[in-house]
Amino acid sequence: VRLVESGGGLVQPGGSLRLSCAASGFTFSASAMSWARRAPGKGFEWVSGIYTDGSTYYEDSVKGRFTISRDNAKNAVYLQMNSLKPEDTAIYYCAPVRPDYPIKQYKYWGQGTQVTVSS
Repeated sequence: VRLVESGGGLVQPGGSLRLSCAASGFTFSASAMSWARRAPGKGFEWVSGIYTDGSTYYEDSVKGRFTISRDNAKNAVYLQMNSLKPEDTAIYYCAPVRPDYPIKQYKYWGQGTQVTVSS
């Protein structure tokens, strides 16, 4: 399994970013995909997930601001992040699991992509 996250950066509060995750090494179309983040000094938390049927999950703090999508033809999952807040600052990771997977048990994080929201 290989996951490569990209699209992070430095953005001002209220700005937008679109994260991408390129996946390989497994049957992407048969797998739920999730985004997690790890803020400085904190543990991992699921942010959003998308199931094989296209249904989605969002953590309460990002509802209405973030949108997850997937492209099975490209083996990619995306996270459109709008109205970013300083508390969204974290390293963001994708994972080939459902967002109800026990996050403390997931050990296969990639390199992630840094998102910094600051003026």
